[in-house]
Amino acid sequence: MTTINDVLIRMDQIVSECHQTQSRMGYFAILYRQVTRRIRDGILAGEFLDNPRMELLDVLFAQRFILAYDLWKSGQTPTQSWKIAFEASENPKYLVLQHLFLGINAHINLDLGIAASETMNGKNLLDIKADFDKINEILAELIDGVKANISLISPIFGWLIPLAKGKDEMLLNFSIQLARDGAWKYAGEYHTDPDKEFQIQGRDKNISALANKLINPGKLLGFLIKIVAFAEWKSVSKTMEQLDQMAMK
Repeated sequence: MTTINDVLIRMDQIVSECHQTQSRMGYFAILYRQVTRRIRDGILAGEFLDNPRMELLDVLFAQRFILAYDLWKSGQTPTQSWKIAFEASENPKYLVLQHLFLGINAHINLDLGIAASETMNGKNLLDIKADFDKINEILAELIDGVKANISLISPIFGWLIPLAKGKDEMLLNFSIQLARDGAWKYAGEYHTDPDKEFQIQGRDKNISALANKLINPGKLLGFLIKIVAFAEWKSVSKTMEQLDQMAMK
């Protein structure tokens, strides 16, 4: 893959595969495909500081998810952060938002910093900070759109979000803003360390620990999640279709 259109073709294939196989990994794939579409449209509109560079960042970023997906599908082992997300996608007990956040956790907390550094190979990493933040803003906007309409597929969670008064992410022990800030800090560490594999292994260990907390939140939140999950839609394909409509709004 060398262009953002190449990425979108592959993302269409992954979404279709997940829809056919009833794979809950399709929830994240739906959201991420829309992020990619939004970035493509932004590039065409000249929204970013350096639009050709943003396309390179998008391609390198997407490749990490696609590689992890292909490794998992072929029976091989991706990074531990992605492995936890893929394993969780086979379990019906987790919430739709848990599946989304597991994908975001691996992709933002681990993959984005690596992709940013690779995009700026041999250059000043700070030059890409504004466009790095823009990707996270786009993702946060789409997540907000999903949460605003989550009652369609998760009635109880949709009832809880307004009560949380803007702190709904705390219900699942995950903050996109904290993920963004941590990802940028890690990008700097990765960019300056000649031992890239060491950096990836260490970061992956920490991010997989966050993933485990996301799916094992403790007794109180675990009990709450069970109640919320009871009322969520059970059809994976129908949930994917509804998520796609939410993401495109």
